[in-house]
Amino acid sequence: MATLRFSLGMQRLVPFLGYHHVLMILIAIAIVLLSLLLAGCSSSSPGIPNIFLISLYYQSDPPTFDPAQVDPGVTTAIANIVGQAILEVRVGYFGICVNADGGSFLCSNNASALAEQVSVDQDPLNLIWIATTFKDSIIFPYLIIVAIILAFVCFILLATFPGWHEETDERGSERDVKPFPSRPVSQVALALIFVASVFVLVSVLWQHTASVAASTIASDFGNGSVQSGVGATAMVLGWIGFSLLIIVTIGLLVMILSIQLLDNLVDD
Repeated sequence: MATLRFSLGMQRLVPFLGYHHVLMILIAIAIVLLSLLLAGCSSSSPGIPNIFLISLYYQSDPPTFDPAQVDPGVTTAIANIVGQAILEVRVGYFGICVNADGGSFLCSNNASALAEQVSVDQDPLNLIWIATTFKDSIIFPYLIIVAIILAFVCFILLATFPGWHEETDERGSERDVKPFPSRPVSQVALALIFVASVFVLVSVLWQHTASVAASTIASDFGNGSVQSGVGATAMVLGWIGFSLLIIVTIGLLVMILSIQLLDNLVDD
């Protein structure tokens, strides 16, 4: 019985779902994904420490030797300094997570407070300080914040689009009618979502390039003692969010051009 009621409800609802409702759903999903990206490493809540831009951690591996190394023996000195340390640091847009002993992550936006919870033997090369320098000097989250605001305003504008409603014609019979949305409002919504898409694209490219560069440099510097990695979850969230905004941009553009074409055909 419950399944039958749900099916009947969906059959009544689907015909009244407009084109703009689909675009609104895509915008809402993009906003959620980008918000999760910004929230990465901001708290110790389950799953949040796994959303990071870059991770730095102590791990003993065979060092790489190259003729360009003036002092290849420095790797031995670094390995002696590192000792048995296994600390891992993860960096997000607004926070840092530290796992000093292989247990759970401790996250905060205050690197000094995290450093006070760690002993010298656990972080002999000051990876926490390196991580906070990366976060404060290289990462720039504000383009994504502006993009989320613009996408939300676009969402509100799309909500003002007229939907299906019943009207009585000259013969007294009811019919479903859906007026065209306002052209100025549609154009403003298109401009906002386009700018939001550009901002997210710049931020994601910046994030990806900076993370890969910092990861490579950190691994080479701690040759054989320090490893690093780029957060795959953060990359996926950023690129999917950008893709959804681009789809909405194209969808709005197609809608505006289609309405303009219909208006021209009617005028002719």
